[in-house]
Amino acid sequence: MSGTGNLFAVNRTLNSRQKRIVTLMSFLIPILLWSMISYVPFIWHPKVEITSVGDVSYFSDGMLVDRELFETEVLRTREAGAVLPEGLPANPVYLPAPHEVVSALYTAFTTEPQRRNELWLHESLWSSIQIIFWGFFLSSLIGVPLGILCGTYDFFSKLFEPFVEFFRYLPAPAFGALAVAILGIHEAPKIAIIFIGTIFQQILIVSNSTRKLDPALLEAAMTLGARKLSLLFRVVIPGIATDVYRDLRILLGWAWTYLIVAELIGTSSGITWFITQQARYKNFDNVYAAIMIIGIIGLLTDIILASLGKRIFPWQRAKK
Repeated sequence: MSGTGNLFAVNRTLNSRQKRIVTLMSFLIPILLWSMISYVPFIWHPKVEITSVGDVSYFSDGMLVDRELFETEVLRTREAGAVLPEGLPANPVYLPAPHEVVSALYTAFTTEPQRRNELWLHESLWSSIQIIFWGFFLSSLIGVPLGILCGTYDFFSKLFEPFVEFFRYLPAPAFGALAVAILGIHEAPKIAIIFIGTIFQQILIVSNSTRKLDPALLEAAMTLGARKLSLLFRVVIPGIATDVYRDLRILLGWAWTYLIVAELIGTSSGITWFITQQARYKNFDNVYAAIMIIGIIGLLTDIILASLGKRIFPWQRAKK
């Protein structure tokens, strides 16, 4: 009982074993629910997979039909004294079972595209990763310095933040047609959408983190003679570096959320094109696999960045 109480104690950190268990549960619970929906017939199986057509002329083996239609045909053939169709409860084709998606995680990389002009999955992924990298890199190159200036100097805050506050409410995809008209139909407008979708959030979040810097550090530095640029580069930036790094890790997720819309602009490409094509062919196991791959790449990227952050900022690890 005390162990359970510790799990829900207010403002108390879990021990390492509890953290591992709870982290594992965060993945196992959704997989368990998905498995129940897929494998337990009485939970959610609105379709019937035909195993024997009987005397129903338009049925075929393996065909998925609505349960109501199947029951109607069973009743009709029974009244007519004909051979009854047979079937098993099934999920719709657009909800593949976990084992089918796991299999697709391998076969999607090894199956040749159905058309010559289509890309392999790994080629589509590489295209998407490049768009994310350049869009987020360019927005960080501008957004982080502006955010630091806005958080440090009231002049820059009043100069930039009112416009940024207005502009961040404008949906980035709305600039798609304009981006294509200016930048062409290839990768540049896609990068522009990632850029527009992240830079304004970066400015506001980084400026907010900058304002949280302990004023005592600034006062102590000024007492020791630090002035103007020296105060900015030797006190403010080192003091907020860990917080800004954490902010960028979080904001990188925003870039991935804009990817799907960005890749629909101009020429279709990247992982979005792969997902669209697989959905068109009704290969929904590949669709789910591709979506999961995006999540896996995002999670691995965050884990790598978190590990890298511990090496870049060792004092933060010592503090913890």
